[in-house]
Amino acid sequence: MNTLNSYMQATIESPGDGEIKVSGDLTFSSVTPLLAESVEYFEPQSELLIDLAAVTHSDSAGVALLLEWMQMAKLQNLKLSFSHIPAQMWTIIDVSGLAQRLPLLESTS
Repeated sequence: MNTLNSYMQATIESPGDGEIKVSGDLTFSSVTPLLAESVEYFEPQSELLIDLAAVTHSDSAGVALLLEWMQMAKLQNLKLSFSHIPAQMWTIIDVSGLAQRLPLLESTS
């Protein structure tokens, strides 16, 4: 298992096979470095699953990160899916009207 980096409150790692696991707090202070580190995992893939099961807290910046990842996937013609969306993120997604736009495998954790 390759750990990319640990930031203020969040980590991102890839066990391989087109999967990224995100853990910790997705906040304004943690999402920018996570986005930068995730780039290398989008390039060699045709499909990518981002597992959010270990996310412990998220504000709207966490949802913005999902949208950024969607844009990256679109630009690279990559099939992207999210799994284990935490309830806190799901609330923001629902209130924002984004549920139909996000490629969600599961709506809540």
